[in-house]
Amino acid sequence: MNLSVRVGFALTGSFCTFARAMKAAEALVSLGCEVTPILSFHAGSLDTRFGDAVEWRSKLQTLTGRTPIDTIQAAEPIGPKAMFDVLVVAPCTGNTLAKLAHGITDTPVTMAVKSHLRGDRPVVLAVSTNDALSGSAPNLGLLLNRRHYYFVPLRQDAPHAKPRSLVADMALLPETISAALSGSQLQPLFLSPCGE
Repeated sequence: MNLSVRVGFALTGSFCTFARAMKAAEALVSLGCEVTPILSFHAGSLDTRFGDAVEWRSKLQTLTGRTPIDTIQAAEPIGPKAMFDVLVVAPCTGNTLAKLAHGITDTPVTMAVKSHLRGDRPVVLAVSTNDALSGSAPNLGLLLNRRHYYFVPLRQDAPHAKPRSLVADMALLPETISAALSGSQLQPLFLSPCGE
């Protein structure tokens, strides 16, 4: 599959999925995509047990050859300048889902999405949240029914330990983007739980 497209690749604070998101970004680069990283305030500044913010930023910049967009001001021109063919949010936290569902624009990522949608271009969400089937479920439902939003197929990642948690299968990101660019949601949307 050749995806010679311009991709905005936004990361939000589901830090435990950063390594998988990085592999997904690497796959897009290897497929010929022009990838520009976008970081939420938390993704761009918080050190966690999953890695230091400076290290993640450096890896992204080295991988993509582009400086990450990490301010609201830098994200605002994305739509007016038609900078991307598709905008990916991977990982997309429950917090970001809520903000997108309710039109809250207070981070570089939410501004990027708002600005990008101005041109009726696709937004692909790779959900990763422990409350997807509880507190975040209404927001997931709202965005599933909103135009120009597409989801990387997801599954319960630990149905017995975390019964309300869902995580996107990052390996399906290229196929999801390809489908989204043609106006289709990749199916099936919900996959078998991990380990089944």
